Amino acid sequence: MAEEAGRRKRAAVVVLGDIGRSPRMQYHSLSLANQAGMEVDIVANGGSDPHLSLRENPSIHVHEMKSVQLSGISKISGALALLLKAVIQFIMLIWFLCFKIPRPDVFVVQNPPSVPTLAAVKLVSWLRGSKFIVDWHNFGYTLLGLSHGRSHIIVKIYFWIEKHFGRMADGAFCVTKAMQHELAQNWGIKATVLYDHSPEFFHPASLTEKHELFCRLGNSICSAMGSVDCISVEKEVEDKNTTVLTSKIDGGISLKPNRPALVVSSTSWTPDEDFSILLEAALMYDRRVAAILGEDDSMDEGQLWIDIKNGKQFDYPRLLFVITGKGPDRKKYEERIKKLNLRRVAFRTMWLASEDYPLLLGSADLGVSLHTSSSGLDLPMKVVDMFGCGLPVCAASFSCIEELVKVNRNGLLFSTSSELADELLMLFKGFPEECDTLKPLKDGALSTGSSSKWSTEWETCALPLVNQVIG
Repeated sequence: MAEEAGRRKRAAVVVLGDIGRSPRMQYHSLSLANQAGMEVDIVANGGSDPHLSLRENPSIHVHEMKSVQLSGISKISGALALLLKAVIQFIMLIWFLCFKIPRPDVFVVQNPPSVPTLAAVKLVSWLRGSKFIVDWHNFGYTLLGLSHGRSHIIVKIYFWIEKHFGRMADGAFCVTKAMQHELAQNWGIKATVLYDHSPEFFHPASLTEKHELFCRLGNSICSAMGSVDCISVEKEVEDKNTTVLTSKIDGGISLKPNRPALVVSSTSWTPDEDFSILLEAALMYDRRVAAILGEDDSMDEGQLWIDIKNGKQFDYPRLLFVITGKGPDRKKYEERIKKLNLRRVAFRTMWLASEDYPLLLGSADLGVSLHTSSSGLDLPMKVVDMFGCGLPVCAASFSCIEELVKVNRNGLLFSTSSELADELLMLFKGFPEECDTLKPLKDGALSTGSSSKWSTEWETCALPLVNQVIG
């Protein structure tokens, strides 16, 4: 008994997915280690490196599972592939959670995916005498319903499993008050709202950080997706003293007066984000600016780019869209981007190191969120990260987004590509010095991001539940 009393508490964080693309579960792990003083075992799929602060934490141990791919079977039968994949993942989870990690006091499980995660963790928690907390990010059955339809038998079975095993947990977190209400009223689950907040490493970037970041990203930023564009034409020789956004003269760094406006969007390239809205809005911005400035279709865009390169400024800037993320629809949209004929807009798609992503957000002028939520009850964490960097947001409108985005205070909402194009025109008129609409939104985003950080929210809302569950 004395040995048990002196033993350091242990938590197992379970993610049936890429831990590098699961920021909320990374933040849970850091808080369990640093704020709850626990040893933490992460059981997750590999793929992308988690943040450096997690990799270097001596109290956090990552146990990497292999992803299950059954592409050959899925071509024959999608239902059979789903069933086989779930069975293999179930066995793999049982093996890792029972035999590959020390006995934890509590499992903290990301949901979705719900199948087979919830059933596997419930079984192991019973076998090993551990507690079991579910962190509800969304509902798995609604995501499955995007591809199969809500009435499909597979979706109905998935819903039953998710609800049945979700109710067997010893505690629950969720991401919005709307989800908390849904879980309480229709699932019989009492959940604690733990809003997403950015950790301390999300902050506005300094001039030095911006310059160093864009020196590192030089090739990626200056290489056009397809033929030459309004950004790639600017960089013809290797010069570490100048980037697309910054110049370094006599050791001093400054932002270029004719720099493009940097717009960032992070996406998982999945069906719950309609990326075509952003492409259409970019095309509309391009055409509307040309019309406002009296340019006709016969104008030589090469001459326009030379004028811009030589320092000429216009009432409306070039837009550089940097789209980060990995996902199944990425190649499809990259092919569509290559076919766009744009004068003042350029796109770049990339996957950034976890240390560079906050710097990109902290260097940008505007964030765009296309997330609409399969359930309508979760909030996009990318927007939280943007606010942490003082970055205002144009976000796709859906039922509970106003729990996060306050219109005309820290961002704007849109429902169509035309509305988004109108917002881009309004926000960037007079860029970079005369943006009378954009500047107060920047102040509001910075205020939102600095009002509360993840560590504060976790200590207030999550730590009491963890302590209560493990007794």
